[in-house]
Amino acid sequence: MAHGKIMCVQAAAKVDFRMSWLGMASLGLIAIAMPAFAHHGAAAFDPNKEITLRGTVTDFAFSNPHVQVFFEAIGDHGEKEAWQGELTAPNKLIRAGWNKHTLKPGDPITITGFQAWRGERVLWIRKMIGPRGQPLPLGED
Repeated sequence: MAHGKIMCVQAAAKVDFRMSWLGMASLGLIAIAMPAFAHHGAAAFDPNKEITLRGTVTDFAFSNPHVQVFFEAIGDHGEKEAWQGELTAPNKLIRAGWNKHTLKPGDPITITGFQAWRGERVLWIRKMIGPRGQPLPLGED
């Protein structure tokens, strides 16, 4: 009978170990996935840190999940700074009249947006003035 109890205790310990390992693995996966969920949409940007920059387009990526505008602006100390701006999905911008040729390298632009929480040179674009001085609709309002 004592041998049977030892076997039950050992089996229970294996189940407890497997459950704790499974729990830890699940927590690890959740921790890894959280930045992806946090990034979605505007969550990675500080709505209290809105800035406006004038610059020149260096690249324009009209692709999913977010359209990207890469541009160069002059910093506070007169130096050139590389920035990245994120817009909404291409399908929303298409409905607002955009296409892959709306912006091209060399175009002058003025962008207003929320800067990334950690201070990187990345903006969630809220307003944009295009190369001919016209406001560009962002298709989100």
